[in-house]
Amino acid sequence: MSEYLKTEEGKTYFITFAVVDWIDVFTRECYVNTLLDSIKYCQKEKGLLLYSYCILPRHVHMIAGTENGTLGELLRDLKGFTSRKIIKEITANPQESRREWLLQAFKKAGAVSGQKQKYKFWQHSNHPEELYSDKFINQKERYILMNSIEMGMVSKPEHYRLSSACEESPLKVLPLR
Repeated sequence: MSEYLKTEEGKTYFITFAVVDWIDVFTRECYVNTLLDSIKYCQKEKGLLLYSYCILPRHVHMIAGTENGTLGELLRDLKGFTSRKIIKEITANPQESRREWLLQAFKKAGAVSGQKQKYKFWQHSNHPEELYSDKFINQKERYILMNSIEMGMVSKPEHYRLSSACEESPLKVLPLR
């Protein structure tokens, strides 16, 4: 990973991580729940500090930090676990109409990855951007909250359930300031 993409302990970042080939996976509730449960686990057990987020069909945006260790290490573990679990769920889900296509796409991505994995679910980078000013924080928070509108999914940010803008959000977030 390039030096500029690494995260440092004690800092807060805007991050984005996406499914390989920008495949719509988080349109299925079972896969969304796996991701949500994993994020909750990281909040409770690994010190994930989550300030803002939006889970979209093919990618996730967050403003986050950690209580200990680096955000990069935590995200590596989160992505590794969710990747393995979601691949198992796809394989075992008789209702998954796209099963063969999804597994083939993840297998192809794994074959061409540097690690030569059987399957690759997530793109490699998290695109971390350190939050360094109030203006930059406001810009990134707005970007996260407006993403569901930009994608034509809802007309107001608070209507998108998988976002920190929603009162009934399944994830708890901390105040950003």
